[in-house]
Amino acid sequence: MVSQKLIAASYVPIVLSLLNEGDTYGYDLIKQISRLSEESIRWTPGKLYPLLHDMESEGLLEATWRTAHNGRERKYYGITSKGERSLQRAKADWLNVHAVLSRLWKLDGGGALVPA
Repeated sequence: MVSQKLIAASYVPIVLSLLNEGDTYGYDLIKQISRLSEESIRWTPGKLYPLLHDMESEGLLEATWRTAHNGRERKYYGITSKGERSLQRAKADWLNVHAVLSRLWKLDGGGALVPA
């Protein structure tokens, strides 16, 4: 399992990255991150939905009610232009941290620092 502190620091960039691929609903976000992390990161609705609400309040994403394939109403989330800008900044930050740790740990492909 991945450290809870590291997961907490990655919530916003992960959500923005997933929504950058297309609009979706909360439970699908939970399933996607579980699949992408091979079950090493597990989000709960109790953690995700307050985060989505906060991100919506900050203007990083927008929500709309839609009818799903099964006829059920679901709240779908999509990234806004402000969210896209925030995602670009987050990418630069994470790549810089990755580059520094890769150099410290002498890993191949440490990469160059990215201007923020």
